[in-house]
Amino acid sequence: MKFFNSATFTPEELQQRQTVALALALQAGEMMLKARQTGDFSHNYKDHQELVTSVDKEIDDFLCREIYQAFPDDKVLSEENDTDSKQAEEIAGLWILDPIDGTINFAHGQPHVAVSIGFYSKGIPQIGVVHSPFLQETFTAIKGQGAFLNEQPIKVSGLNTFRPALIATGFPYDKSQLRHLIDRLMAILPECQDLRRCGSAALDICHVANGSLDGYYESLSLWDFAAAVLIAEEAGAKLSHLYPSEFIPFYLDVRDWVIATPAIHEELTQRLLVSDNN
Repeated sequence: MKFFNSATFTPEELQQRQTVALALALQAGEMMLKARQTGDFSHNYKDHQELVTSVDKEIDDFLCREIYQAFPDDKVLSEENDTDSKQAEEIAGLWILDPIDGTINFAHGQPHVAVSIGFYSKGIPQIGVVHSPFLQETFTAIKGQGAFLNEQPIKVSGLNTFRPALIATGFPYDKSQLRHLIDRLMAILPECQDLRRCGSAALDICHVANGSLDGYYESLSLWDFAAAVLIAEEAGAKLSHLYPSEFIPFYLDVRDWVIATPAIHEELTQRLLVSDNN
């Protein structure tokens, strides 16, 4: 596990950034609501398989513009602007954005959709805001200050055994590894209460944070989890990777996240590892 010391931001500087992030997330949510109501948006595909709408780009441009205006010395890593993430661990103030996490849900009228805004320093999350306009859920966290849903403190479920657990996961656009992922499902599903695939990684991780899910596992893109992992950690979740890297900083490693209420984390991890080795 490779960690870096984060640059020093005063509590006041972090609070200022969270205030801006929250305001922007709420505005982005209003943009989603309006677009859903009017139906006035287009659909395209990145790499011939990943759905993206004109609303993704509209919100992304809005967030980038407003963040650069408010904090001109900070950098922005954004899904739709395809910014290079290789130097993320070296940047003192880095915003990591997903304008619409759950684009397929958004396009199909499903509610599990969120805007995700994370702020990192030297590869370590400092602020997380995840806002779902259709569920009316706004998750927030500042490092070391706890996690909140709609301004109320939240914590993980505290479940002690795996059998009653509700676990979530997801599947990538690229279905070439589908057999491997189904094998993992077959290892987990018979042993827990049930499994969910809701279509928004940021919300799934936040729902582990508020205890409505007990665990989550998946490989992701950086913008999918950047805000949510801090919210989960501040709520008491245990975070790990199935195969920890010696070369990639922990919070920037996109592969095989395992996030769960602490007492079931080890069993979830071991069942996934056994599945991979069979």
